Amino acid sequence: MAELPSGLLEACVVVGAPSDKLRDIHQLHQQSKLNELPLLEAEVLQVHAPPFVSKETNSREVIGPAFSRVQRRRSFIKKKRRDRGADTLSNGEASSRAEVSSATEDISVPKDLDLIALPQLCFPGGLQLANEQREDSYHFLVFTDLFGNRTHGVVVQCYRAVQSGQEGVVQNGHRWNSTKSRLYTPFAVCIISKFPYYNALRDSLSCLLVQLQPARHADFEETIKEFSAKLSLVPLPPPGQLHVSFSLRPLQVVLPSRADQDSPVIDIDLHLPFLCFSHTTLLQLLSCLLQEQRLVFFSSDWARLTLVAESLLLYLQPLSWQQPYVPVLARGMLDFLMAPTAFLMGCHISHFEEVAAETEDLILVNVDDGIIQSSWSETIDLPAIPLAAAESFMSRAECLQLHYDLELCHVGAGTDVNALRSQRRDWQRRLHSQIQNIALELVVNIFRGVQDFLNHEHRVFNSEEFLRTREPADQSFYKKVLETHIFHSFLRDRLNRKRDTFSRMEQNMRNHAPRNRAMTETPRRPPMSELSRTGYSSYTSPDHRLSKRLGASLPNLEQPASDTTIVISSSRPGSIRKMTPDTGLKLPQKAVKVFRLPEFPPPLAYHYVQNYYSDMVASLGKAINATPPDESALLARYHYLRGLVNTVSNRRLDALEDFQSLYKTDSDIFPSQMVKSLVDSLPDVERLQADKRPELKRLISRVKRDQELERAHHGNGREEDAVKRFQLPKKYMQLEEFVKCVQESGIVKDQGAIHRLFDALTVGHQKQVSPDLFRVFYTIWKETEAEAQEVCLPASVLEHIEATEYVFKLSSSVKTSRGVGKIAMTQRRLFLLTDGRPGYVEVAQYRDLEEVKVSSAPFLLLRIPSLKLRVRGRKEAFEANLKTETELWNLMVKEMWAGRNIADQHKDPQYMQQALTNALLMDAVVGSLQSNKAIYAASKLAHFDRIKMEVPMMVPKTTAETLKHKINPSLELAAPQAVDVLLYTPGQLWVSVSGGKVMVFDASSWSLTHTCHVGNARLNCMMGVDKDQVWMGSEDSVIYIISMVAMVCNRQLTEHRAEVTGLALDTDKYSQKVAYSCSAEGSVMVWDVSTLQVKRHFRLSCDRLQSVSSCNTTLWCCSRDSIMEVWRNGSLKHRMNLPEQLKGSTATFSAALLLPETEELWSVCVDSGEVCIWHIKDTIKPFHRVTLPDCTGCYCMIKVKNQVWVGGAGRSSTKGKIYILDTERYQVLKELHGHTDKVTALCSAEDRYVLSGAGKHDGKIAIWKVE
Repeated sequence: MAELPSGLLEACVVVGAPSDKLRDIHQLHQQSKLNELPLLEAEVLQVHAPPFVSKETNSREVIGPAFSRVQRRRSFIKKKRRDRGADTLSNGEASSRAEVSSATEDISVPKDLDLIALPQLCFPGGLQLANEQREDSYHFLVFTDLFGNRTHGVVVQCYRAVQSGQEGVVQNGHRWNSTKSRLYTPFAVCIISKFPYYNALRDSLSCLLVQLQPARHADFEETIKEFSAKLSLVPLPPPGQLHVSFSLRPLQVVLPSRADQDSPVIDIDLHLPFLCFSHTTLLQLLSCLLQEQRLVFFSSDWARLTLVAESLLLYLQPLSWQQPYVPVLARGMLDFLMAPTAFLMGCHISHFEEVAAETEDLILVNVDDGIIQSSWSETIDLPAIPLAAAESFMSRAECLQLHYDLELCHVGAGTDVNALRSQRRDWQRRLHSQIQNIALELVVNIFRGVQDFLNHEHRVFNSEEFLRTREPADQSFYKKVLETHIFHSFLRDRLNRKRDTFSRMEQNMRNHAPRNRAMTETPRRPPMSELSRTGYSSYTSPDHRLSKRLGASLPNLEQPASDTTIVISSSRPGSIRKMTPDTGLKLPQKAVKVFRLPEFPPPLAYHYVQNYYSDMVASLGKAINATPPDESALLARYHYLRGLVNTVSNRRLDALEDFQSLYKTDSDIFPSQMVKSLVDSLPDVERLQADKRPELKRLISRVKRDQELERAHHGNGREEDAVKRFQLPKKYMQLEEFVKCVQESGIVKDQGAIHRLFDALTVGHQKQVSPDLFRVFYTIWKETEAEAQEVCLPASVLEHIEATEYVFKLSSSVKTSRGVGKIAMTQRRLFLLTDGRPGYVEVAQYRDLEEVKVSSAPFLLLRIPSLKLRVRGRKEAFEANLKTETELWNLMVKEMWAGRNIADQHKDPQYMQQALTNALLMDAVVGSLQSNKAIYAASKLAHFDRIKMEVPMMVPKTTAETLKHKINPSLELAAPQAVDVLLYTPGQLWVSVSGGKVMVFDASSWSLTHTCHVGNARLNCMMGVDKDQVWMGSEDSVIYIISMVAMVCNRQLTEHRAEVTGLALDTDKYSQKVAYSCSAEGSVMVWDVSTLQVKRHFRLSCDRLQSVSSCNTTLWCCSRDSIMEVWRNGSLKHRMNLPEQLKGSTATFSAALLLPETEELWSVCVDSGEVCIWHIKDTIKPFHRVTLPDCTGCYCMIKVKNQVWVGGAGRSSTKGKIYILDTERYQVLKELHGHTDKVTALCSAEDRYVLSGAGKHDGKIAIWKVE
């Protein structure tokens, strides 16, 4: 049978006192021979685990319809008893029960359930008899196995009267007499579950106790078995907005769902720690957990121990506690506290003094009094959580409304208990959302920026570099935390690019950082890791931004020469003390739906259970039919539940259909392991039936393919768990090892720059770098960076420079022609920081320089080397007596000057950033070599200055006038990647680069706002469908659908059998939106956009179908060998073949463009420099051809206003070219040189701008103004 995920119930266990012991004590008690009632040793009396009903199949396979894995079972042998054969029931009959008739008791239990310690944990204070009836009490347990997997238990302890032999022999609590007795014995019922549904299981046990009242139920064991069997019929809700509820009378019990696939179940009162501890103490506790201390919680209430501990661990999400965790220790387990490792445990407050005296190095937490202390003193001497993060947390926590009574002030007295409970759940859900938000923001504020110090390729974390960027007062905290398992696990998730709540909130904070940053401190030089990351948003002039208004007309991107700016945010986070309590990740609260299960049947009869599942399937079917198509997330969850029910009731094919619908609607919650197991379990007959249904056949083939990919992934030995710390090399490095080492260090990622650095460090000797030399170089680099970060500029200087400028290099104090002081180098200019009272004297902006040279100044009888600068618009040259620093400053200033010129010419600010990196590397090389060859070595890094001297990178006038700006999507990578597809949606630019990576840029500032991965294959096409959907066709034959609001891809269309190559949008005759998609083997599919269902499909005979477009009543499809006009039913109307002169050559159609207003079709070919223009009514041959000058082939084409833009490659060193053609005169208007590789993608931004992307040797995006 197919494997099912764990259901709500793993087992239900009854624990109590042995009946023979009770009988003996009762006799002594009756005879008044007991001075005090003894503590008894509890033991397991009953175990109930699914499946409870089964049906023998032909293959002798037992099918147990219950929401649990098919349990492998073993026997649990209870200890031998005295012979109880003489025991009789009250009616005098000999007992037929195995428990009575055998000397040992063999109870069948699930194989992975350990019951040895359970009796102790059910009675952690001991099993104590009583002289009077006591209240029922609940507590909660957590069990952890060797692999760190947790199981949860909810226990209720009840007292029942012990009866004398005359009133009826006690049978492990199976029968009671209503006669009052002075001796009461406790028994416990424990529900064990894989999921922490504490509230739901407590509610369920409360209902059980009602049923166990003697007046209503005489048979104790049967009642508990029926109760357990009912719980085994409950399906767990999938992650998302759908909860499940069921009735146990008198309560309606609700199972809340997880927020998403990676989030935990939360079914406790998360605000309890806020009621127990002050905010300061709460932060101390979280600090202890993050530093993995040995913590012991104490309380007089066993339940409170687990609930508080669980809440605290949930506050740390997505960080997860990796150490031993036993929130309830029984009195006989206190020796656990001697464990030498970190742990989190809990025990009764009565043991506080004993534990504090006997054990060292413990953090003792008194939950009842809200006090935290150590076992060696009354204070905690541990580093505190970073101040800024702590202050933000406290200011927001102050505004939480923690008291439900205040919510009820305006509400009348309720009479319906379930309505009252529902009302409280709604309040609780809102409060939970606020608490989770505050706690997550605390975690993000503590660990923000960690990924800037990760090298994903080599899986290295540069901890030293990360520590340098933290506040000095916080260093001790981070040093401890960085060594913990909890942080290592967190790092592993960052390296695996896990998309969780942390990454989403941090991204959100980064996007809003410019607005939130308080410029109250002196800007410091950021580390290169941050310089690299912020390079995306490096072009911030208001005149160079696209409008943020959706669909609004775009402003002119005129470029004054002064506005090409590199923006580097301060390495110190902006002040967050003034954050309001509402700050944070405000996610729209989705309305929660509750699916109510049908009333439970008699749960121990197979056919009743099957009918119950049929009712549930019918009920889910009604819910699916009543849900509108635009609520796709809710539909997906209904399909998930119905697939689950169909699986457990053995309707395999129906289950697969539900999972196929789920996969298309929300692939994030697709239960791949369960579906794989389901497919593997299909009998031959059902497999044949599945193959006849196209949808199921596709699902099965996808599951098989995923299995193969998974096997291949495991087979290649990629270690996804490995996280290395950066370490300085210990042996000589050749070029390859040197590249890896520099990339790991975080100094620079660009391979070209690293190769030049290698040449510089190996000048004059063998081509290898010694570990000593690298250590010196690395140390100088870090020291220079630290020195620059310590530069504090007075307000009188700050007002002269941009808010985003930073001092990267400061000379020693020198005499200059403008006074004595230090020369400061920023990314925009040179200025003199005068001595004495610091003042500002402008030296030059790099773009204004006219000459830079080494000169000499007279001093007594000597000539002192000096740096001489001539600046545009100034008569007098600036001269600085830099002495021994002169040659180095000459190299650095020339490189910055050349970088600025090239950046201005190409409208590409990244050149300026690269020049800055080169200059800083020169500085470190000169400092580390300390020889007469140092300057010559540093000159190897003068990349742009050399280009300027050797091959002037002059940009043609037409290109310079039309080009507005450039973006580099490969900025953080070691080498550029090809731009595969470009798409503009109002306010956003979507860029697809290799391997399914999609980057989204804000069109108002060209800053990167989101990155996501859709599959692992190249994307061929993208299309905006409505305000919230972008469709993407991939080489892996899937159409991925991304939500623009949530920026997640959770829907996939998998009907195509080959790579998806084209997408188009249209409306049908009923004004409904329809989408067209085509795949390489010739298939065309028509989609209903609202339901994502295929309305029809057909197949064309051609060589690689490449695109599809819609016009009136026909479709135009372009393949490599022909362009076809096709009726919407798929029948061919016209076919245009390659022009005669191209037949037999290597040329193939690469793009076709329809101009309906002139009834023309324009086509271009790979390996041909011609544009062919056809009449759509005369498809025999083109009526006009336009030859593109210096063109070897064309790859893409779009229409903008009355122009056609064609992207191609030029003959001269295959430079990327764009040709602008007039659609009326069929002439080439402009020839643009914007890329160093072929132009592979074009898109239009509101017909005001055109964006072009190039192949992997260039990898950049150019933004062009449309005339």
